[in-house]
Amino acid sequence: MSITLIPYGTKIDFVRLRFFGFSVTILLMLITIGGLVVNGLNLGIDFKGGILVEARAAQAVDMGALRSKLEGLNMGPVELQQFGTDKDVLIRLQRQPGAEAEQNASVAKLRESLGADYEYRRVEMVGPRVGDELFTGGMIAIGLALLGIGIYVATRFEWQFGVAALVATFHDVLVTLGLYSITGLEFNLTAVAALLTLAGFSVNDTVVVFDRMREIMRRQRTNDMTKVINDSVNQTLSRTVMTSGTVLVAMLPLLFFGGSTLINFTAAMTWGVLVGTFSSIYVAGSLLLYMKPMHLQTKGQQAAPSGKEA
Repeated sequence: MSITLIPYGTKIDFVRLRFFGFSVTILLMLITIGGLVVNGLNLGIDFKGGILVEARAAQAVDMGALRSKLEGLNMGPVELQQFGTDKDVLIRLQRQPGAEAEQNASVAKLRESLGADYEYRRVEMVGPRVGDELFTGGMIAIGLALLGIGIYVATRFEWQFGVAALVATFHDVLVTLGLYSITGLEFNLTAVAALLTLAGFSVNDTVVVFDRMREIMRRQRTNDMTKVINDSVNQTLSRTVMTSGTVLVAMLPLLFFGGSTLINFTAAMTWGVLVGTFSSIYVAGSLLLYMKPMHLQTKGQQAAPSGKEA
């Protein structure tokens, strides 16, 4: 027995509600831009530079106790990541005031705090220049991903679809970036990974709607774009809600119980899924109302002389 959250055959007039969707979209983008201008981004160690230590303990690491111990050193924010086995830990500290001598002193202080039970596999110091390069590279990666999404959709469908998908996905990524600025969440390489993941999720939802639109265009000889958009969104609504709901079921426990290590990723994904679902339903399809695809125009012109359906 299948589970249906949305009743089959819904007839919601999403096109009529498009100005509501556009208003919410514009408001969120304005808030995001304001947040970026006023607050900027709280850049993490990956982008500001800092100290990276990879160590292995003699026994399983108690991450909570280790975090408390290192935060007591008063060397700024501490990032811990467990990998490989439960004995391996990656420690990130922000760059300390001073030159190389002060950084080496901080590493020595860290080792003294950890004690002799740890074997140090790797110690690196990331300077601000390297951090700037990583930040620039991350922004370029996001930009290229959005551009690639637009080109892919334009190639698979028509250029109008590509523009609509690019605008909707750009909105989702930008508004999620605003979450980092407004809440002060640390923006690091994990955040970049969250934005790239979100872009893929968002365009997946949009492509499903567009694919149904193309199918309806091929079946019906009509130039009524309003009907095509409403039918497409309504017919894929259950699938859209189920997909987003499934992702949220996985994200919410991690958001509330995953701790500070996962908050950067899970908060962005949770917010991004909600925003992406909204834009797929209210924004992406309705944008095509102002850029009628050539395929639909041709269908309407062919149907006009006879006034009969094939």
